[in-house]
Amino acid sequence: MSRDGEKALPEHTRKSNRSLILRTLFRCDGMSRADLARATGLTRVSVSRIVDDLAAEGLVRESGPSPEGRVGKPSTLIALNPDAYHVVTLDLSAYAELSGAIMNLDGEVVHAMSVPTDGARGAALLDRVCALAAALVKRSTVRVLGVGVGSPGVVDTEGVVREAVAFDWHDLEVAAAISRAVPVPVHVANDANAAALAARTYGQPGVDNLALVRIGQGIGSGVIVGGALVTGARFTAGEIGHVLVEEGGAVCRCGRRGCLEVVAAVPWIRERLAEPGVSPDTVLAHAGRALGRVLAPVVAALGLEQVVLSGPPEIVAGVFLDETRAAIEHHSLAIVTDDFEIRVAVRGDDIVLLGGTALVVAEELGIR
Repeated sequence: MSRDGEKALPEHTRKSNRSLILRTLFRCDGMSRADLARATGLTRVSVSRIVDDLAAEGLVRESGPSPEGRVGKPSTLIALNPDAYHVVTLDLSAYAELSGAIMNLDGEVVHAMSVPTDGARGAALLDRVCALAAALVKRSTVRVLGVGVGSPGVVDTEGVVREAVAFDWHDLEVAAAISRAVPVPVHVANDANAAALAARTYGQPGVDNLALVRIGQGIGSGVIVGGALVTGARFTAGEIGHVLVEEGGAVCRCGRRGCLEVVAAVPWIRERLAEPGVSPDTVLAHAGRALGRVLAPVVAALGLEQVVLSGPPEIVAGVFLDETRAAIEHHSLAIVTDDFEIRVAVRGDDIVLLGGTALVVAEELGIR
């Protein structure tokens, strides 16, 4: 039965089983058909039929015989073919430029391209986004599975950017506009949410409850709970940048005073670091503690296993990271943070681009 009580159709079951096999193969170097059947709970007949279909599509390939140790003829291992498709992915979060890349299914960059925004906003900026997506799709040398986009602002499940103040985008149908420029599926998400998907899909296996915090021009976070992205009814889950941390503090771009962004976002930190006679450690420690105070109730309420920080390494690593961790631990019960981990993203520079790829493989192949 389906979730809403309606009987699941055969094509839905086939699609679900196909995704189950792809997810299983995604996190290993190769498995025999018999091992796939045991790992997925599917019958050997079903596994063989699905594997044959995936092989015909080029999504899986034989990777050699299984290791020695069993009596009889060794089984043939099946592995995911990461170059079966390319994914075109865009990162719109830098404001001054639009970044794009062609990646394979493993998230490896095949080709990268950036174009300046030249101050464009509104419809003019969207035209540049569409042109970049089309240029990358055209450049790909293999089939393109889809286009994944990480955009600032509040983004709904249909790829409509409800609000991106810096871009002057309001209820703008970004996914639909890009779809008119390219012949493949298009998926758009908030940039921090895309980055969280990257941390979940391409990060440490088995971590299903995490927050990815983007420290950049502003501050945002994407939250994964139980392996699923949390967006909230208004698609604003993870919008922590405008939580008040300093009563009567500096004026934020939102018009209020003392938001987290005016304490811990990159422009404000760099401005303070440039002041004469200021200790860099003091500035970074203050910013890290503010972030930790905001994250502590999130970690406790959602039972997060991990927080991943993404931003300039010279800012988010070291003192900033240490003080963020200390503040989370100080404001939480010991049992909450016993096995808790906070770390810097391994691919911080392109994690939103990687997130676009994660978004596409999740929606098109069911790999999460």
